[in-house]
Amino acid sequence: MSPMSATVYIPRDSSALSMGAGAVADAISAEAKRRNADVRIVRNGSRGLYWLEPLVEVETPKGRVAYGPVSASDVASLFDANFLAGEKHRLALGITEEIPYLKSQERLTFARVGITDPVSLDDYVAHGGYRGLQRALSMTGAQVVEEVTVSGLRGRGGAGFPAGIKWKTTLGLEAKQKYVVCNADEGDSGTFSDRMIMEGDPFVLIEGMTIAAVTVGATQGYIYLRSEYPHALRTLNEAIATANARGYLGANVLDSGKAFKLEVRVGAGAYICGEETAMLESLEGKRGMVRYKPPVPAIVGLFGMPTIINNVITLASVPIVVEKGGNFYKDYGMGRSRGTLPIQLAGNAKRPGLIEKAFGVTLREIIYEYGGGTASGRPVRAVQVGGPLGAYFSRLDARPADGLRGDCREGRSRRPWRNRGLRRHGRPRADGALRDGVLRDRVVRQMHAVPDRIDARCRSNRPHHPQRGSRCECGVTARPVRYDAERVTVRARRSDAAAGAERAHPFSRRFRPCNFVASPGKLELTIPNGVEPC
Repeated sequence: MSPMSATVYIPRDSSALSMGAGAVADAISAEAKRRNADVRIVRNGSRGLYWLEPLVEVETPKGRVAYGPVSASDVASLFDANFLAGEKHRLALGITEEIPYLKSQERLTFARVGITDPVSLDDYVAHGGYRGLQRALSMTGAQVVEEVTVSGLRGRGGAGFPAGIKWKTTLGLEAKQKYVVCNADEGDSGTFSDRMIMEGDPFVLIEGMTIAAVTVGATQGYIYLRSEYPHALRTLNEAIATANARGYLGANVLDSGKAFKLEVRVGAGAYICGEETAMLESLEGKRGMVRYKPPVPAIVGLFGMPTIINNVITLASVPIVVEKGGNFYKDYGMGRSRGTLPIQLAGNAKRPGLIEKAFGVTLREIIYEYGGGTASGRPVRAVQVGGPLGAYFSRLDARPADGLRGDCREGRSRRPWRNRGLRRHGRPRADGALRDGVLRDRVVRQMHAVPDRIDARCRSNRPHHPQRGSRCECGVTARPVRYDAERVTVRARRSDAAAGAERAHPFSRRFRPCNFVASPGKLELTIPNGVEPC
């Protein structure tokens, strides 16, 4: 490959586009044309190094060389430095695979994200795609379920329910119609792993759903996507159309005689539809409301038929489990938490992004070795684990997947801790595990590094407690608040109360419906009309 003929990779990921990746691609194309350089631009997914986006990579004999973060104004200087040959530049990062952030990861589910063209089926197959489906078609449904069970793969959406048990339940039922539904309603703040898969490697999700379908005898599948992901919608639809045209979906999957049709359905933005039964109600054209269980969806699901419901990451992990075997996947992780987990690092982190590590990594490793500490440079006082429903940890030697307190029922997410403020989290036991603050077999959806104080702002009409957190009508729990005051000021706002009337009121175990805005050392409650303060 001559220095003036090269393949350049520029991400099409939503986050990279928001940082100007589209403008960079246009600038490189225009500059190459002006200099008569033979450049092929491939729009790949993101590698997950979001502090370096837009990350531009160039194919060289030594491997891909990365440059970032690149702006459109940097393009001319990159050409002047002969970046098409991988030469040095102030934005040069070296061989991409040698970047420490990537080199020390164990990427199984995200193995192709950032490497391939997301909508190129040939590229996907060339990098090992559809080997899992081909093996699944040569096995019985019971054998595939056994591989998934042996692997220890659990739901990556929060509940941590074993995927093998769910599949076995549906497999053993006789029904005229079965469904496979992917819950892609990634609504928690700070989460983006599902989006990265759908935008960066949609075929792995399609393959995982197809394996699930041919295993249990389902012929129809749906991806329930949140409306805030327009780029993922376009990518998924393009990938599904290609898979249909090439025989990987449709009435005769890879000439196996088995049918599987797949469609994308877009939600209307209701957070509650991230819960599996509310999602089913929405798919049926009804208002998104949580159903009573039992029966569970694996038995009575979509339109009353047996339905497999799994998260994006769970289904995207299935191809490698089936291809390599359950024991291969089981070798990663620790205890009852097997395999790898994509961990999203967001908030006040110096190096935000996504890493995929085997279960057993400590928070200290995540925050400092990958996240680089806080962006503000101040000491880490707390880390929120698990999204808005999660807790704060003040001890960073915790292993988030070290254990689970309590049971986990199918489709239900139980919080294995109590929000009682920072002092109660991370208390070590004699065996080195954490008390009240450890996740066993539960997904660590994202990490929020908080430098030196915690603020909570919630304005719902559901009961609140300032230390334990507050549950909103949409199911979100507000962050717990640390405070020093033993008493708070309650400002009455009732029709029979004098304007501006205030009185001191002690904390009780549970507040009646109210609105509050809180910060450390201060808490103000506003009582709605007709509501008697507790």
